[in-house]
Amino acid sequence: MELPEDRIRAHYPGALSMLRGVDHAPRLAKPLALAAAAPAAPERSPGVPTGARFRSTIPGLAGRSVATARPDGVRVLDRLGAASGDDLPSAAAATVGHALRRALAIALAVGDELSARTGAAELKRANLEGNLPAERKTEFSQLLAAESLAVLSVFANATAFLLAEHAGGNQPAIGAVEEILTDSPQVALAGALWELDQDLAALAHDDAGVIGVTLAYAEALSEAVRARAETDPRTALFAGLSWRVAADDMPITGFQPATRGRGKPLAMAFKKPEEVVGNAIAKHQAQRLARMMMAYDFDRRMNPFVELGGFVFTFLGDGKPGTGKTTLIQMMAGLLNDYCGVAGYPFRYQNFGIENVDSYQGKSGQNARAFIDAILDPSVIGFGTIDDIDQIAGRRGDRQSSAGQQEITAVLMNAFAGAQTVVRGNCTFGMFSNYAEAIDDALRQRAGARFLIDGPKTREDFIDIFALLLGKRHDIPLGEHDLMRAQTIKTAVQESFARHDKPEEAGLAKVWDQVTAQLGPLDNLAEIGTYLHAISLADERFTGRAIKNITDAIKMRAMDFDMPDEWFTSAQPFMHQDYDTKLKMISALRQPITTQVVVQEINRYADSEWRYSETSDETAIDNAVRDMERAVQARRRFEAKQ
Repeated sequence: MELPEDRIRAHYPGALSMLRGVDHAPRLAKPLALAAAAPAAPERSPGVPTGARFRSTIPGLAGRSVATARPDGVRVLDRLGAASGDDLPSAAAATVGHALRRALAIALAVGDELSARTGAAELKRANLEGNLPAERKTEFSQLLAAESLAVLSVFANATAFLLAEHAGGNQPAIGAVEEILTDSPQVALAGALWELDQDLAALAHDDAGVIGVTLAYAEALSEAVRARAETDPRTALFAGLSWRVAADDMPITGFQPATRGRGKPLAMAFKKPEEVVGNAIAKHQAQRLARMMMAYDFDRRMNPFVELGGFVFTFLGDGKPGTGKTTLIQMMAGLLNDYCGVAGYPFRYQNFGIENVDSYQGKSGQNARAFIDAILDPSVIGFGTIDDIDQIAGRRGDRQSSAGQQEITAVLMNAFAGAQTVVRGNCTFGMFSNYAEAIDDALRQRAGARFLIDGPKTREDFIDIFALLLGKRHDIPLGEHDLMRAQTIKTAVQESFARHDKPEEAGLAKVWDQVTAQLGPLDNLAEIGTYLHAISLADERFTGRAIKNITDAIKMRAMDFDMPDEWFTSAQPFMHQDYDTKLKMISALRQPITTQVVVQEINRYADSEWRYSETSDETAIDNAVRDMERAVQARRRFEAKQ
């Protein structure tokens, strides 16, 4: 639904009055010691009011108006102006002031729309007239509480949306949002402005602080309100509604955060596929995935590859240090950036790094949730990476993992395969690690595909990578070698897949030999299922989720076809076609699923899990042995001193 602009602007006077002065006594939160009253601006014309006194626009709440012009009230505009330390408000303060007024007006307009749909508007009129039946007072309070949560959510999400393009590198840790009141929308917003004023007073000492604190508070308020709404049955109606604010191109979808449908230019050294040496399967699948994402339909908000199967929502790239993980990220981001440039689509890339692990309780999880929401934004093509995930996300039960790492693990697990996970096909998440065995087992199994990044392996690979990195500013002859021929993707991929006709890990090979000795070649589903059951008996971590990941990989192999290059050099042949046309074009290219493909993908996935498990067990044993050896040596030294 379109949210009419005239209804939003009708709330501008009331929103501005609330920013100028609102009287609020905190109930749930405690005032911060540093949050002194905002300094009053000098009166320019004594006796002449600078703004209209606010009157509630909600029938039935006229006697409960919370906005005043009292000098000791909460004056957010004065607080913003004082942060710059100048006589005039800074550009940042003005930007935040405009965003807050706009967000308040949008929230109040949505509150009116919701009130009309729930029947609260009629109860408000009856309450104003003194005719509210006693038996409906409880219902009236519940509807007001649900509307208050909806208005708070819209205010928070609209503020974050409108200030998103002004965000800096880091946001301050503001702590938990506590002043969430549900008496009425007006009271709820007054509590929010009071708590924002507290945070601004304590943490905003310059322009960057003004924007950073406001954004951090808006995101924290959005998350807190969303959690609160999950336990309120009256909020179900709002959760299922959606509006669009045309002037801002902002979606309002229940309690979900609204993120901007555009990305910032990437400052990254992109790599061409021919500059990636070795890693044939990883490079091949990354190229395929990049092209799959460009089939996303922004009107339908769905990708035909998700409907047909084979779309990779999450993948894990693991390998030894220096084998090319960063290069693979640069290649895939470069492909997506180029394709989106041709199609005119917004592209957003973000990396979630170790700097996002915060010592403040709850902040790490909040950072992870913001990262996930930014990439999931259905109005962009998104690529999110988590480099060195073994350092960022902690293993559950590991005493050496910090609380922040545990928070990140919980957020990622819920986002990648939670009850509310929706895969639209506009984005993908890549987890990368040098020590995949150190990743929490359940989180690792949420990776739908495995990209083994093992770097250059053959003689030809090492010649190619050395010549490539050395460059051309030398006179050393190449010798008898066809440069980069070994990197021809089709030949390398076929050879790489063929290696998985049989398992490579010794433990899995024993299982394979036992099953094939009993059944012979695996030619039907029953025999394949027997092999899977035998693997599960040998490794209890091989569960139903592993089967799902294998079947997803098999479906991706069915989509392992060459899409014509002309589909991506210009937008019209494919990328700008409607959803149904794309679906037909892709369906015509699907490859058959054979038993050889099935066996290869089972072995490829099981090999990786076996490798992780054995490495993890050996690492644990080695650590235990070292601890025992140190304990023995310490005892000897201690006894020698006696």
